[in-house]
Amino acid sequence: METNGLEKKNYGMENDTDLQFLLKGGDLLKVRSPSWKKTRYFRLMDDCKTMWRESKKIFKTNQTFVINDISAVRMGRQSDGLRKYTEEQVENRCFSIMFKGHRKNLDLIASSEDEARQWVNSLQKIVSNMNNLSSQKNTEHWLFSCLRKSDENKDDKLSLSEIKDFLRRINVEVDDDFAELLFEKCDKSNSGYLAGEEIQHFYNLLTHREELDVIYGEYAKTTGFMSPQNLVDFLIKEQIEKATLADAHNIIHKYEPDENAKEKKLLSKDGFLMYMHQPEALVLNPDHREVYQDMSQPLNQYFISSSHNTYLMEDQLQGPSSTEAYVRALLKSCRCVELDCWDGSDEEPEIYHGYTLTSKILFKDAIKAIKEYAFKTSDYPVILSLENHCSVKQQEVMAHHMSSILGSALVTSPLGDGMPTDFPSPEALKGMFLVKGKRLNKLEASFAAEANEDVDADMTEEEESGDEDEEQEKNKKKKKLKLAKDLSDMVVYCKSVHFNGFEEARQNLSFYEMSSFKEQKAMGLAEESANSYIHHNMDKLSRVYPAGSRTNSSNYNPVPLWNAGCQMVALNFQTTCTDMDVNQGRFLVNGKSGYILKPAYMRDVATEFDPITLTRGDWLKHKTLHVMIVSAQQLPKVKKKISSIVDALVKVEVYGVPDDVAEKKTDAVENNGFNPQWNENFQFDVYVPELALVRFTVEDHDSTSSNEFIGQYTLPFNSLKMGYRHVPLHNKNGDVLPSAGLFVHIMVVDAE
Repeated sequence: METNGLEKKNYGMENDTDLQFLLKGGDLLKVRSPSWKKTRYFRLMDDCKTMWRESKKIFKTNQTFVINDISAVRMGRQSDGLRKYTEEQVENRCFSIMFKGHRKNLDLIASSEDEARQWVNSLQKIVSNMNNLSSQKNTEHWLFSCLRKSDENKDDKLSLSEIKDFLRRINVEVDDDFAELLFEKCDKSNSGYLAGEEIQHFYNLLTHREELDVIYGEYAKTTGFMSPQNLVDFLIKEQIEKATLADAHNIIHKYEPDENAKEKKLLSKDGFLMYMHQPEALVLNPDHREVYQDMSQPLNQYFISSSHNTYLMEDQLQGPSSTEAYVRALLKSCRCVELDCWDGSDEEPEIYHGYTLTSKILFKDAIKAIKEYAFKTSDYPVILSLENHCSVKQQEVMAHHMSSILGSALVTSPLGDGMPTDFPSPEALKGMFLVKGKRLNKLEASFAAEANEDVDADMTEEEESGDEDEEQEKNKKKKKLKLAKDLSDMVVYCKSVHFNGFEEARQNLSFYEMSSFKEQKAMGLAEESANSYIHHNMDKLSRVYPAGSRTNSSNYNPVPLWNAGCQMVALNFQTTCTDMDVNQGRFLVNGKSGYILKPAYMRDVATEFDPITLTRGDWLKHKTLHVMIVSAQQLPKVKKKISSIVDALVKVEVYGVPDDVAEKKTDAVENNGFNPQWNENFQFDVYVPELALVRFTVEDHDSTSSNEFIGQYTLPFNSLKMGYRHVPLHNKNGDVLPSAGLFVHIMVVDAE
């Protein structure tokens, strides 16, 4: 089973010097603390997808990690660990490997700057090549690595017992008769084991997709192949797409693997399978993967992806604070991050969760990390939400750090000339930072000849919205917060003020004066006075954040607050949960820019829209959604035990206005995570499509306890493509499961 050549070919890296460097490997100094720095040998294994490192512990096996688990490779002393435990002079020899999920960084030092750069470049290249692999190729990698693990005696042959082991690894419970039948079918040489082409044949039988064969057969009318016209018929009739012969020729040219068929302008079954796994054939409308909305409206007309307590990696009582948490949130296209600032030693402000045991990071390190990662996923503006508890002296240090680190990207005065009357647009603010916080006076005052200024402001916004417990309230006795002028002047478009009701806000507040709402208060307003809330959010910004009682950093459902027009519905990005999945689903589209334009009826000053009562109006576009759950492929095991097999079921949910909220689920298919089939149909009524989201969840059915989560995918209702579609699946951290997926049929029609 010599697959090394195949692996390299799949990556398009056969004779690549970077790949050769990684396969050879070398010694690196691993850093864990000031005293723990040890040399370890690292190299890429022959499968080209696993990094191996030796362990010096007597009973510890050599450790590996998968390239797929790397989220970023960063040159220099950029991690909290390297900054803390190494000296500045090794800056150019350091690099860090960051992982997806909650796994700790790997902090390393190479013997020279050139070597460090070689490691970083080579790793970045292979990570990027892996991410660009088609799902078809990913499936091959996954199956081959399972085959390799099952070949216990490493003789490149598979015995019947090794084949059974392989089937369990890929999550199929096959009865012995069927396993033997498959085995005999492939063992053409009657040798009692499979080798070479016999393994390939076995793989082909396994990956056979009966449901796709049936669809292909319906349209392959030209000597068993699909002609360009057959393909156009399929695209128009089944996929409800506007397709031309030119589109069909293009698909055949791009995806047909058989050169013979390609020359005759025909699409084979393999080519059809390849095409059906491409991004343009998936359930998400490919046009929505890019920025497709108007980005020139005022900032407050958008939903803005927002994070709460962004510095925390875990819970709010004793979890670690880390600059890495900012990096992760920003890479997930979060556009509003929170900085909880307190006086630190050596006159350097620190960030941590006050009155708790969470660890601390330096304010300046957080700003540096934010600057570097702010615009990697999205070019649109980032809002720095300051929760300021610092003395005037350290506030001046904060202002100095922001100004010197962010430079001209920091907005410190209104765009354009004179006093603005409205927000600038995300387009006008590309690549810029806005500061949200307290301000000593009105913005208008900075345009007056003699600006009269208060010397202090109210408390921080979370104190004033009553988020502290009574004990802390008594201690503080509503203390006034002295504000440094330099910091105050940096607050231009997002001045934090107390909310005293919609009427008072309409009469007395300027457009740039915004309030923060604790979730209970916001949910109450969204239920009882949704229309007033929508109008309030038409000319002002609102930020909502989780209650202080959520010490485990749990989240709330953001949907009712979006339905009320709230722009910054802040969630704990560090927590994996359904609410966070729904948030990522909302911001999955529009180029993952972190900004989604609100529907027109939430921007119209005369609107009567109320998501609770749903009177007649433009928002009512009653649709019927038909979903058929056909099958799933290569579902990962929930339990690591090799003998455990998934009993898969699929749940389909609609989120949106209360009338649209619904959930349906399939029966469980027992003992098959490899290719379970359901062919079950569901129907949903959707009244306000622009605010609706659809979520597919795959679970492992358990009759004795609650079902276990396998994977999910959430997307906006209006971004669904119709017809036969593959649905990618994300794990609980929001990362794509490389070869798993759902196969569904979607139809949306106007309701009678």
